[in-house]
Amino acid sequence: MEKVCIYGSGNWGTTAAKIIGENIPKFSGFHQTVNMFVHPEKFNGTELTELINTTNENPKYLPGHKLTSNIHATSDLREALDGVTMLVVVIPHQFLPSSMKAVAALIDTSKLKVISLIKGMYIAKDSIQTTTQAIEAILKVKPSVLSGANIASEIAGHQICESTLGCAFKSESDLWYNLFQTDYFNIQCVTDVYGVELYGALKNVVAVGVGIAEGTGVGNNSKAAILRLGLLEMKKFTLHLFPDTPNDIILQSCGVADLVTSCMGGRNYKLGVEFSKTKKSFDQLEEELLGGQKLQGPATAHEIYLYNKNHNLTEEFPLFTIIYQICYESRDTHDIFKTLHGLRL
Repeated sequence: MEKVCIYGSGNWGTTAAKIIGENIPKFSGFHQTVNMFVHPEKFNGTELTELINTTNENPKYLPGHKLTSNIHATSDLREALDGVTMLVVVIPHQFLPSSMKAVAALIDTSKLKVISLIKGMYIAKDSIQTTTQAIEAILKVKPSVLSGANIASEIAGHQICESTLGCAFKSESDLWYNLFQTDYFNIQCVTDVYGVELYGALKNVVAVGVGIAEGTGVGNNSKAAILRLGLLEMKKFTLHLFPDTPNDIILQSCGVADLVTSCMGGRNYKLGVEFSKTKKSFDQLEEELLGGQKLQGPATAHEIYLYNKNHNLTEEFPLFTIIYQICYESRDTHDIFKTLHGLRL
């Protein structure tokens, strides 16, 4: 009997809980209660876990969308992990290492199945580490990954979309497929993991860049040029790190589809626009517009820049480099278009 825990309760984590809560009753091989670990916090003076459990809704991060009654929210990690065999990890990547260490301290993870819904990466000992590599280093299991053109509020509203499930093991892939596949959320399964998640992380950087371009007042042609260059740098960087990544992975939902939707309406794009227009810091914009939730794009741009600088690659990735410089070194936002002059890629 499989038992599922969702580690995270932001808008994407809560949306994942909604999908899984709806799917669990369809299968006899799953424990019917799904635990969701919620970082301790209050909303309008009441503990968020209490609100979720009494109203079947997360009013802070996914208002207006009801959860099934089989979702149990708790801020007690030991309770959340009790009997768990399948762990869905969906938190900002900045908090992943400490969170997984907390999991490892409480349970035997040797037979735990883990899937990452996180889009981010790390600099580790002068190299890039993906989220699944970070999880594997701590929990000693090989995680799967789910990534794609997945704007949480649209999925929660049952708008048709798709996602890419990267999993090396067929039996495990089938379990994750059953948890996430619906008539409105279509899952495509591939055996590649690193390419799927790396494209999901890199597109956040490009989305910030397209948002910055939008904030300067340019038209669609200019934004499309930035998007195209971003797609090229995403593929080039992924193949630099993981040469065995299949060429067609970028054509999956985790690649070009995720990039396009993120550059049309994702929060990295939206805050890129506001950053460009207002010159406010991303920290301030996160607090004002996201209720304190963290963006992945600027942090990932910083991590890519550190890696490229250490390996003398900054000139090989002009868009990634200039997005970092605009976000962190006060470079003029209009300079993003300098990456397009005389470009030969």
